[in-house]
Order: sequence, then structure tokens, then C-alpha cells
Amino acid sequence: MDNQKKVAVILSGCGVFDGAEIHEATLTLLALDLAGARAVIAAPDRNQARVVNHRTQAEVPGETRNVLMEAARIARGDIRPVGDLRVSELDAAILPGGYGAALNLSSFAVAGSDLQVEPSVAAFLREMWSTRKPIAALCIAPPILAKVLKDAGVQGARLTIGCDPGAAGAITALGQTHVECRATECVVDETHRVVTSPAYMTAGGIGELWRGVQATVQALLGLA
Repeated sequence: MDNQKKVAVILSGCGVFDGAEIHEATLTLLALDLAGARAVIAAPDRNQARVVNHRTQAEVPGETRNVLMEAARIARGDIRPVGDLRVSELDAAILPGGYGAALNLSSFAVAGSDLQVEPSVAAFLREMWSTRKPIAALCIAPPILAKVLKDAGVQGARLTIGCDPGAAGAITALGQTHVECRATECVVDETHRVVTSPAYMTAGGIGELWRGVQATVQALLGLA
């Protein structure tokens, strides 16, 4: 029997300013592999909200890119649409950050606490929640969990986005409890089965980031 835990890794593109943060995504995959878990990588099949030249950090007017196709760069091609995921075959899920989480997986970047979650992602996370399978989120992705939990009638779930007052305020406005946290650590809410870490919201470098990602993955697998 295969006892290897299977964890969905939901990406939002490729690149910090318009997709998944590549360090966070890669270190998540590394932490899962070192822990003996299998990553099942997925992304929504939709166009990005915007395209950014990562050298100049300027938006590229008129250019379009597909989230799934861009995320496939990180996945080395082994990726599927979020809508094709089967919750029954998974033990947990994790959402790395990057502005794609706030632009492509949700509308948090433009709507704040009034965000909507991308439909296929929302449906997947709702089913994960309803079956009590743990979910983790890094960096700017925790407001997605706050919204999904609110829609499920949950209040007071302990989440972190580091120490940014605006983002923390959005989590509070969504009925959850924000907990300040260092980049090297994570916040574990065992009752609601969610794990969050600030990642590059506060990390000063990739070493700090690694410690927080590894702690998050270990806590997530401990709940699975």
C-alpha cells in the first residue's frame, strides 16, 4: 500500500509580481520531497490579471499569459488544472505566495477584504475544508483561506500574514484572528486545520524563507 502523503500545491503563475513567488514555490516542493510527501501541482486555467516585466517591475500593456501554462514552468510540465484535482486522492494542500495569489487566485490585490476567490480554487478549498483536510498558505495567500473559512461560517481562525497592518486588517475584517509571526516560523490552528507563514512578507532572504517554509510543511503534514 502507498502510504506516501499527497499534497496539492496550488500555483498562481510564475514570478513574484504577477504569479507564484518562485522561491516559495520551489522551497515548498523541496520541503515536501525531503519529508517524503508527493506534490500534486495545479493551477487555475485562466489568463493572468496582468503581466509584469520582472526586470523593470513595470506592467506590460496588452500582453496576456495563461496561469496554468506559466505555472508549468515551475512544475517542469507536471501540472494539472485545479478543477481536475480529486480531493479524495489528496491528504493536504498548500498555497505559495507571490502577487499571483492576490491577482489570479483571488482579487485580494484590488478588493482587499471584499475579495473573491477564483472559482475553481474556491471550490477545491471548500471541499478540502468540508472533508477536514489541512490547508497551508504562505506570504500573501492567507486572505484566501480567511475568505474561504468565512464563507464556510468560520470565525476566529488563527492566521498570519506577518506584521503588515493593512493585510492583517483584511484578515480581521474577514472574521479571523491575525497572529503576528516571524518569517522563520508558522502559525498552526489545529482546530480549523490551517497553517500559515509570512514567507517573503517578512523574510530578509532565502535562508529565513526556507526555515519558515520547512516549518509550515512539517506542521501541515503533521495534521494530514
